Amino acid sequence: TPRWHIDLEPWASENHSLEEEAKRFLNYITTPQVLCSSLVGEEAAQEGSKGAWAACLDPKYSLSHRIQSKHCRVYSFGLGVDDRSLERSLARSGCEVHCFDPSLKQPHLQQAEMWLHRLSVDWRDPNPAIVAQRQYASTKKLATILNDFGHRQVDVLKADMESAEWKILENLVLEGVLDSVGQLLLELHLHWAGFEVGGDDPSVVRYWFSLLRELERANFRLFHVHSDPAKPHLFLHKNILNASSAYTLSWVNTQWKL
Repeated sequence: TPRWHIDLEPWASENHSLEEEAKRFLNYITTPQVLCSSLVGEEAAQEGSKGAWAACLDPKYSLSHRIQSKHCRVYSFGLGVDDRSLERSLARSGCEVHCFDPSLKQPHLQQAEMWLHRLSVDWRDPNPAIVAQRQYASTKKLATILNDFGHRQVDVLKADMESAEWKILENLVLEGVLDSVGQLLLELHLHWAGFEVGGDDPSVVRYWFSLLRELERANFRLFHVHSDPAKPHLFLHKNILNASSAYTLSWVNTQWKL
């Protein structure tokens, strides 16, 4: 049954201070919860790319086995300019890779070893009236995309959604779509609250933290974290605990059995 709202965690402190909320949240996102003995994506870092994106090939988890059995599927959501070295690496390993980019000229395109689609993920499906005007919908919920493509599962879901990630993640939690995802790779943007995230600063950080705890309750465990040193040190428009404004996090769904 779909849920209507996420469960908010208790406040980090009785006085609801931003400092305490930020400390708890930042500690949480910079502390991996499981060890991954083999990362894919890291080797790209040596080639001079950012190396922020990493998937886990540890045989404890399903991805390496799914690659061997040729059942691996990857979804990558971004805005065209993204570093796609991880996607290329997984495609070369035999994964079926789908990159979603709403700026494409054509609806679908096969390029090298990857499929490109003129589509992006959102936390709601488009208004039918807008779709009728535009001829096609450029954004859909993940559940709708999976359904439209006839895909039941995605081994790796990579998303850099430029501050829409919180509402998209909330949608995945509330609609129970996370069960269909093996590994979740997400860039978090912390310089502002994000699209349609309301409340004062401490409430925003509590909401962020609560969402990530929902991931944990859905059996996802953090195995990789990367912060971009080139990004400004802004946390909700302030310098708090010298936090970066962007972190790339990778989780593995520990319920995906081999």
